[in-house]
Amino acid sequence: MNEVIEFLKENPVQYFATVGLDNKAKVRPFQFMIEDGGKLYFCTNNEKDVFKQIKNNPYVEVCVSNSKFQWMRLNGKVKFSNDMDIKKKVIESSPLVKSLYKTADNPIFEIFYLEDAKAIIADFSGNAPKEFNL
Repeated sequence: MNEVIEFLKENPVQYFATVGLDNKAKVRPFQFMIEDGGKLYFCTNNEKDVFKQIKNNPYVEVCVSNSKFQWMRLNGKVKFSNDMDIKKKVIESSPLVKSLYKTADNPIFEIFYLEDAKAIIADFSGNAPKEFNL
């Protein structure tokens, strides 16, 4: 788990893939927020298309790479949470998120984690990819 978290933190622009309401792939930049209780948390705005897409099909994948030509794919099923303590931690962890939502009780602010998450970290070294069940 620590290797996955470090990879996400070291490479803050990740790409988040969903199935659109038109049944076509949709990818956009995203950012991992925090780990809490063994769960990897992200956030979004419930007025965005991505929120509607996740509600329609909760299976998502995150992809991120670094300058060493290493990459990670992380996938799982989105579970939304209304845990106010975690919402506060997410708000405080990111100046950008805080500037967008101001407070944890903002009605458009949503947090979620990936249930049954799996991650694969790979590169072009010829070594076998590292697999993680989170």
